[in-house]
Amino acid sequence: MTYAPLRRIGAALIYRDFRVLWLGALTSSVGTWMQKVAQNWLVLSLAGASPALFLGLDSFLGDLPILILTLVGGVVADRYDRRRLLIGAQSIQMAAAFTLAVLVAFDVVRLWHVLLLSSMTGFGQAFGGPAYQSLLPSLVDKPDLPNAVALNSIQFNLARVIGPLIAGVTLTAFGMVACFGINGLSFLAVIAAIASLRTRHVAVAAGARMRDDLHSGLVYVRRQPALVGLTVLALATAFLGAPLLTFLPLFAEQVFGGGVGQYTLLMVFAGAGAVTGAFAVAWLGTTPRMGRTLLWLQVAYGLLVFLFGMSRLFWLSAALLVLAGAAMVMVTSTLLSLVQMAAPTAMRGRIVSIYMVALRGGLPLGSLVAGLVASRWSAPAVMIGNGLLLSLIAVLLLMTGQRVRDL
Repeated sequence: MTYAPLRRIGAALIYRDFRVLWLGALTSSVGTWMQKVAQNWLVLSLAGASPALFLGLDSFLGDLPILILTLVGGVVADRYDRRRLLIGAQSIQMAAAFTLAVLVAFDVVRLWHVLLLSSMTGFGQAFGGPAYQSLLPSLVDKPDLPNAVALNSIQFNLARVIGPLIAGVTLTAFGMVACFGINGLSFLAVIAAIASLRTRHVAVAAGARMRDDLHSGLVYVRRQPALVGLTVLALATAFLGAPLLTFLPLFAEQVFGGGVGQYTLLMVFAGAGAVTGAFAVAWLGTTPRMGRTLLWLQVAYGLLVFLFGMSRLFWLSAALLVLAGAAMVMVTSTLLSLVQMAAPTAMRGRIVSIYMVALRGGLPLGSLVAGLVASRWSAPAVMIGNGLLLSLIAVLLLMTGQRVRDL
């Protein structure tokens, strides 16, 4: 009985293919977060008098290919071998990381290099994301799908804690080149994991034209009010919530008067909260009225973002980041679980890609708009406004979105 809660949290790990992919993805995610910390600090050092604008622009250009190409990536994920797509996508991101390491090592890096390589990484993610998310349900039985989604979030957010900690030490001891190089090497782990999977994907839409497949996916979602509501909520979460992490270097430097050490601490606090939230979702699994729970979590998330924007005390902001990180992951994990369970197997790649366009596509737009607003006013002002809007949208869906409430 002592180990029952642990078995419940790790239910999906009994599946061999899911376990192998999870470990590979964890290794790669640690490297990705190391690069994210180092790259944000690199942009800050190269941006001159407009750090908020270029931090937002870097995030925008990294996610822009996701906004433009993810729908195509979803169709491709339904038509072709998802494992091969994933290996190709990881290889593109690995090449971008090694290229940045070389540019920094030879001291020839320019801001446009960073922005271009961010776009290259986003291109890989536009095709790898739908393939990865639509592959997960084939690795576990349906009752364990919410647990698998939550465990996937756990590995990502464990990396958000581990990656910045390692990055802080690595930046101090060895510099940015080591962070980018380690990230490049980490992709080899996930490529090896994908290549070892025993699960095979059988394409179910290969006989139709890609345009027809894309249209059928869009029509299906449009005719499902619950999926429309979840997509709107995902867009709002990304658009209004993304600047919380994007602007952490600014809060560290301009609000709290610190440097890379304080920025790393803020990233760790946010990651620790995210891990806690992911564990909570994994333990809860499938619960009645998940839709209503989702909306109340979004209300809480918005209020926490608002309070973070108001705070000028480091310890209070750290505590708020822990809570906001937990709320954010609980919202996004619950959203993805509901979308995955509502998607037919034959259309899962397309439906997940529509959700990803809303969630990941909202990130660059939100970061770009927030960067422009923050350059005119301030980063805290953006957080205050975004937090209020996040809560307001959730309250409106609680009042009017019956199909989402009843999921």
